[in-house]
Amino acid sequence: MPTPHTEKALVWFRRDLRDFDHAALSHALQSARQVYCAFVFDTDILGKLVDKADRRVEFIWESVRELKHALQDKGGDLIVLHGPARTEIPALAKRLDVGAVHANRDYESPAALRDAAVATSLTSDGISFHLHKDQIIFESEQILTAEGNPYRVFTPYQRAWLKRLTAEDMAPLPVAAHASSLARPAFPTPLPSLQAIGFERTNLPRLMPTGMSGAAQLFKNFQERIDDYHATRDYPATKGPSYLSVHLRFGTISVRSVVGYAWQIGGRGAETWLNELIWREFY
Repeated sequence: MPTPHTEKALVWFRRDLRDFDHAALSHALQSARQVYCAFVFDTDILGKLVDKADRRVEFIWESVRELKHALQDKGGDLIVLHGPARTEIPALAKRLDVGAVHANRDYESPAALRDAAVATSLTSDGISFHLHKDQIIFESEQILTAEGNPYRVFTPYQRAWLKRLTAEDMAPLPVAAHASSLARPAFPTPLPSLQAIGFERTNLPRLMPTGMSGAAQLFKNFQERIDDYHATRDYPATKGPSYLSVHLRFGTISVRSVVGYAWQIGGRGAETWLNELIWREFY
């Protein structure tokens, strides 16, 4: 269903920290004349983390910093907030006077409850809330048994998933072509430091490259090794894995691009990796 057009919209980034092939951003740019972007360091989540030297938070912070710079290069910006997302996003949407908020669907239960609360607040202010499919290729209701039920066993799910897959499912969603609609707010949008949100530096830089550039670097390296993936993935002393799990989790790389690559080149290594990507959706 086409997204209704509006004068101004807000894209809420979550587990999708990239400025390309991005469902919510693509839909917003094609349905609004001005599109603002935001990310929230959600205190409802961060407040539960006891260890303040948390590599996950540092990974997100570094990826958010790169995303902010990338959006600025395109003529927009990333408004970075620190507080409860369920109140920060409706308040920001109201401040910006947008008609719609777009986000990519998050499938974890706490996130679904948060999104429901945000939707209620936005609706009460006359602002529509649109959730888009972006983390996965197929949602649960798209892959069902002949009886119309979810699969309980992976192998038949895998067969049904592959049978349904088409090139259109892996096609990148346009962003750059519509980037002229990106907007900057009239107020300052500084990035709070890692320390300002209550966390510390870790040894992450020695372990994992971050952000979109880090994901691209790891994926390029993996492409040189993917043919042997089926034989090397289970040996710790061998550089076998893709090392892309955390990047897929936080969306610094598009699942459409990696699935499309594995599907196109074929071979035992690529097929093994593709099956693991399918398992990710089954799980």
